[in-house]
Amino acid sequence: GVEDMLFYTITEGKEEVPISYFTSALKKTGLHASDPRLKDCMEKLRLAVKESVPEVMMDRDLFHRCVGGNIVLLIQAFRKKFIIPEFDVFAQKINEIYNTVQSQRDGKVADYIPQLAKFSPELWGVSLCTVDGQRHSVGDTKQPFCLQSCVKPLQYAIAVHEEGSERVHRYVGMEPSGFKFNMLSLDDEDKPHNPMVNAGAIVISSLIKVNRWTCVMEYVKKMAGQEYVGFSNAMFQSEKETGDRNFAIGYYMKEKKCFPPGADMIDALDFYFQVGLPAKSGVSGAILLVIPNVMGVMCWSPPLDRVGNSVRGIHFCQELVSLFNFHNYDNLRHFVQKRDPRRPDGDDRNKSVFNLMFAAYSGDVSALRRFALSSMDMDLKDYDSRTALHISAAEGHIDVVKFLTDTCKVDPFVEDRWGNLPVDDAMQFGHDEVVKVLKEYQQVCRQQETQHTEAEHSPKLDTIESMV
Repeated sequence: GVEDMLFYTITEGKEEVPISYFTSALKKTGLHASDPRLKDCMEKLRLAVKESVPEVMMDRDLFHRCVGGNIVLLIQAFRKKFIIPEFDVFAQKINEIYNTVQSQRDGKVADYIPQLAKFSPELWGVSLCTVDGQRHSVGDTKQPFCLQSCVKPLQYAIAVHEEGSERVHRYVGMEPSGFKFNMLSLDDEDKPHNPMVNAGAIVISSLIKVNRWTCVMEYVKKMAGQEYVGFSNAMFQSEKETGDRNFAIGYYMKEKKCFPPGADMIDALDFYFQVGLPAKSGVSGAILLVIPNVMGVMCWSPPLDRVGNSVRGIHFCQELVSLFNFHNYDNLRHFVQKRDPRRPDGDDRNKSVFNLMFAAYSGDVSALRRFALSSMDMDLKDYDSRTALHISAAEGHIDVVKFLTDTCKVDPFVEDRWGNLPVDDAMQFGHDEVVKVLKEYQQVCRQQETQHTEAEHSPKLDTIESMV
């Protein structure tokens, strides 16, 4: 079945491989062993390792036992159906941008808050996660740092989830203010302009009512896939001691009756200081970037430019959007040569035909398994109307012929430009075993055609696609 095809795709045709080989193959797709969706699979693998004295090898039996509950996710990954199909190639490009930006030495670490001044200017890390859960990290991504103002959108999301959009925007607007983020300014209805300025974030803090800190921590941990998320009390005290302007904003809004009934302004400010800072994009050096419907990216490097943004973070974002086609309007700018990481390499038909024919010529069953699992049309023809079955039959690759006939159910009656069938090629070059296999397959196909004359679709649609 499709599980066996997936197993042999991962192992490249081997009957068993080290477990590390499996996890390495996973990582190339963007999936990590710590992915919550793979928890059951990884626990079974760890148990198998624990119970075995010598090195544990993954065979078909262990593979079936461990991945049974995750087969749909893994098939999507190895069929390259995630938002970034060639994730290992994309991750390599991210590493190249990271290394380019690392040489940037401009900027200065924020020192008006004592806790922030302690961070080294050499620290630099990037992490990303796609909408399908593909993850990649490079650099100093294990070093804890404060989210600062980057938590504002998360805090806003929690408030909307708890209170509903209508109630939240009864107290906070949704338009840009045109002023600095920490101005004592309200809109015409005497409410903060939006949740991303300090005034708006303070009101949002007052709307999150029950078990505030526990609530925020649980939400953020879920967003982070249960990875490490903590709280720095030293940073909280440091923020509070330097937050005079935010207290001024709070009292100003209290005078204008901006807070919901029953809200405690000081309590709201306390909570605000715990989760955010009056800064453009996080004066800890964090920049949170969202590419709609594709991925989220977090850059972190403490040195800031004159307006409070991470120098390396801004440089990285600029390099990212200059290299990749993420914006819808990029498609209209034909003079801009950008790569679209969402487009599979297989979109080029000529390349697909070449790869398929070369695999058939080389007898590379592993490559053919990958193509079949990725929904490539295994009946593709070259310029002489020859199929992969023609090529493999002419070369005498019995394993390839059996895979194309038994698993892929390709059409054995396709004629090339000279009117030859695959079986004719096998006969011409004296591959008697291949001739026997093809003649038996032709007979089976004729019988099926007689039984299903009303069916117009190709037999292969009853195999790979239906199994998936």
